Parts: sequence; structure tokens; C-alpha cells
Amino acid sequence: MGKRISSFERRRFTARKKLRSVNINQNPNREIRPRLSVHRTNKAIYAQIIDDIKGVTLAAASSLDKDAALKNGGNIDAASKVGKLVAERAKKAGVKKVQFDRGAFLYHGRVKALAEGARAAGLEF
Repeated sequence: MGKRISSFERRRFTARKKLRSVNINQNPNREIRPRLSVHRTNKAIYAQIIDDIKGVTLAAASSLDKDAALKNGGNIDAASKVGKLVAERAKKAGVKKVQFDRGAFLYHGRVKALAEGARAAGLEF
């Protein structure tokens, strides 16, 4: 008997599977982009840009960073600021285009605010 998978894990695997199918060499002319991965908790939100081919994190930001200077990391304003911060760090690392990986979280509320903040700061996805 296999391990029972929770609905959270199932949603996460489904989202990753769709991202990976785009990055696999289906079209040799298609550029392979790093992914902007988002993790959300009740008190904080985290974002990192990951190069899956090399297996390294290119840029990261969270609502707990000193640079963010946030009192409350669990709201939409904080998520928007983290999106802008990760986009600025990505530009310094030479990344302009990414794929958005929401994981198992719905594209709604804080996750959406982070994405919009990153777009406003210049990231393309």
C-alpha cells in the first residue's frame, strides 16, 4: 500500500508538474526560465527564484528580512513589498523573466499581491 497523500501535497505536485512540463525540451527554441517559488505561512511570506537545472537559489526575500522593515509580515501590504524586494534582487542577479510557482497556494490574496509587486518592480512572467 502506498502512502496517503494530503490534498495540500497533491495541489503542490500538480502545480510543479505543469511547470516542469513547460521547461522540458519540448521545443528547443523555448527559453528555460528560473521559477519564482512562493511559500506562505500565517505570520510570513517567502519568495525565492530557483534555477532548477543548476539546483541553486538565485535570489530570495521574505517578510522577515531586515531590508523589508515590516511590523506585520502576514498581510497583503507585506506580500507586495516582498514581491518588489525579490524582483530587485533578481535584477541584480541578472534575471528578468521567471515562471511563477504558487505551489499549493491559490493565486489569491497574499500570493497574488506578491506576484503583482514583482511585476510592478520589473519581473516578467
